Amino acid sequence: KLSGKSTFVFGASRGYSNVDGRADDYNATLGGTTFNYDLQLSLDTSFTGKDLLRTRLRAGNFGESVFGTGLTTMETAFSSDNSVQVDRLFYSFPVGENFTVVGGPVVRQDDMLAMWPSAYPSDTVLDVFTYAGAPGAYNLALGAGAGLSWSDNGWSISANYVSTNGESSDPSGVSGSAISPRTCGGGIATDCAGSNGTVQLGYSADQWGVAATYTYASGNNGAGVYGGNGTIFAADLASTGGVNSYGLSAYWAPEQSGWIPSISTGWGLSQSIGWNGDDNILFSSGPYDGYGVDSFTSQSWYVGLEWSDVFIEGNSAGMAVGQPTFVTSVDFDGDYPNSDFIDDGNFAWEWWYQFQVTDNISVTPAIFYLSRPRGQSTSYGSYVTRNDVPTDYDDTFSNFGGLIKTTFLF
Repeated sequence: KLSGKSTFVFGASRGYSNVDGRADDYNATLGGTTFNYDLQLSLDTSFTGKDLLRTRLRAGNFGESVFGTGLTTMETAFSSDNSVQVDRLFYSFPVGENFTVVGGPVVRQDDMLAMWPSAYPSDTVLDVFTYAGAPGAYNLALGAGAGLSWSDNGWSISANYVSTNGESSDPSGVSGSAISPRTCGGGIATDCAGSNGTVQLGYSADQWGVAATYTYASGNNGAGVYGGNGTIFAADLASTGGVNSYGLSAYWAPEQSGWIPSISTGWGLSQSIGWNGDDNILFSSGPYDGYGVDSFTSQSWYVGLEWSDVFIEGNSAGMAVGQPTFVTSVDFDGDYPNSDFIDDGNFAWEWWYQFQVTDNISVTPAIFYLSRPRGQSTSYGSYVTRNDVPTDYDDTFSNFGGLIKTTFLF
């Protein structure tokens, strides 16, 4: 069976700052209006009626768009420079009545989970709101992997492993730093594998669900938090080594549509566990040049609301607010200036309304606001360089954007 999804995105984002030239730097490089697309073609094959072989082909041109950059990245922002790529290739099959096995050379973390603990959103805008509030635990790692899940009477347990560079036979690599990550080969469960291991315990009923999740990600090999779901500081620190992440997420949906929306919420916590067994992580460039980090902790959360059949049957509306992954504490190794003050907090909002034009075509106007998308790095130099030590924590930088997304299903 072939099914397709084509998404057009037309919009723009602007930066605002109280520092001369900072917003101008941003707007000069990312302030233009863009028209981008994402195309997905899914081929689903079943040999027994219970199993599934899924192949997904995908193409997109968000590589130079603001909607594929930093915290303004959209979930639909796929970048392939207009070439078609294999975005999924995996096989799933049941074992008995309660177990399911999933595996393949191109499989994503959530493809192997027995449940997804969120009812928001049906038509997403910002990527940061697609991780059930815990981008560290639900990082949606994509690569070679396999998983096993068990489900019975609403309860479920899932365990899976993904290597984001599992197609490579080179298990070695060249050391680097947080700002200039090491160059690694890959493999499965090697020193250079982009390893991502997840265990989830969940319960789901007709109108609600809740799940607790643990994930280990080898951030220095490319797995885990990235600039689309975390601040610059959080992404830099997460890229320095192994990270343990925990997520607690839940949702509830009303029995009938009306003024009461579905409610989804989640919270995430991530903690570093060192780089190759060495607790000290040394930055070799950027604002932390010459300073080591013994450990760090980051957190995230969100609340998403979605109303069905708003004004017209079939139309829907949604709103989400939360904090993308941000650093809450750092144990610096050395007398780093202002090391006792971490100011990485930031907020993200989005509002959207989906017009269901036909059964297969929808149009979604949306706006979003990011209060401090650069977090701790707000006071570091210009938007581009961010290389000087901060002297004024009153500096501001924010984003406001709007777009129209048109989705075709076929």
